[in-house]
Amino acid sequence: MRHIAVLGATGSIGSSALDVIARHPDRLRASVLAAGRQVDALVTLCVRHAPQHAVIADPALFASLRDGLADAGLRTQAHAGDEALQQLVAGDACDTVVAAIVGAAGLPSTLAAARAGKRLLLANKESLVLAGELLTAIARDAGATIIPIDSEHNAIFQCLPSTRELNGTHAGLRRILLTASGGPFRGHAREQLLEVTPAQAIAHPKWSMGPKISVDSATLMNKGLEVIEAHHLFGLPGDRIDVLVHPQSLVHSLVEFVDGSMLAQLGLPDMRTALAVGLAWPERVESGVAGLDLLAQGRLDFEPPDPDAFPCLRLAYAALDAGGTAPAILNAANEIAVSAFLQGQVGFLSIPALVEDALAALPPVPATSLDVLRDADARARRHTSSSLSRHP
Repeated sequence: MRHIAVLGATGSIGSSALDVIARHPDRLRASVLAAGRQVDALVTLCVRHAPQHAVIADPALFASLRDGLADAGLRTQAHAGDEALQQLVAGDACDTVVAAIVGAAGLPSTLAAARAGKRLLLANKESLVLAGELLTAIARDAGATIIPIDSEHNAIFQCLPSTRELNGTHAGLRRILLTASGGPFRGHAREQLLEVTPAQAIAHPKWSMGPKISVDSATLMNKGLEVIEAHHLFGLPGDRIDVLVHPQSLVHSLVEFVDGSMLAQLGLPDMRTALAVGLAWPERVESGVAGLDLLAQGRLDFEPPDPDAFPCLRLAYAALDAGGTAPAILNAANEIAVSAFLQGQVGFLSIPALVEDALAALPPVPATSLDVLRDADARARRHTSSSLSRHP
């Protein structure tokens, strides 16, 4: 029996993970559920899945969670705060962690799970973007297994051989090709994006995701972050990681080998496939996702991304090349810019402008520790927040 902590349980990835877990009560159990501030939603999930532990991120909501669990007649133990969450993921309450907390807030619990040698189903981009070298080194030293849950990285994981050369790279691998749906504004010229609204930006044509991730998809920043993730996960430099726009979102990514062979992973756009792979690997289990009927789909299209309309992708490559704290600065500036956009404070095209401004104003330094990365993150957030008025 695999005991699973689902971090970000009330979000879309958490919901998908719990759906897969519920399909296999003989081998999978949700033992820890964690959420940010949605107490009622967390209690509802506890009624359905009966975990041993429930964690709410905001300590001020502990009493509400405790009382809600008691009123529901549950024996689930209530906890609050990040320290409690870290202790649970590092302890005996779970052997597997679904890391799906959005943003930099998910980093401490992800590192705690890695230090404890857990199987880590990684859906939190920021853990690798901010601290990729640190996380992968900790996981390697502790014997933790990282299985990426982003559909693109999970596709690469499935396509690559399970063995690596001594330097951590995959034998015979020439390059990785990450696919992108193109988001809701695929084919739009830059001038067409001037009046984009938050409602339009979060209306993704293929995926049901949270607002922040949906905006990142619309700007292609999500693909830029995935390039940085792929670098850390698979040991390739940025010039061997390419991006292809694939609007059908059926080919989730491809790998090319030195002999000219290419392998791709295909499937319907449903996160439950990647989660089922992570939960049961190396076995395969039912995910609830139907098979792919290629005859019904008809065609598969590919095109290059437009760097003029979507400069966030270029900025991510630049941050990867700069190294050190540059990816942390990129990520933090983007979080502030996206939040401001969703609140109507800045326009859609101000998002890349704010990120580029932060990268130019804050030269990177070597990312020698988590404290250095946190300082870079904080400086980027302060700088970008103070720059909002200059980018309407």
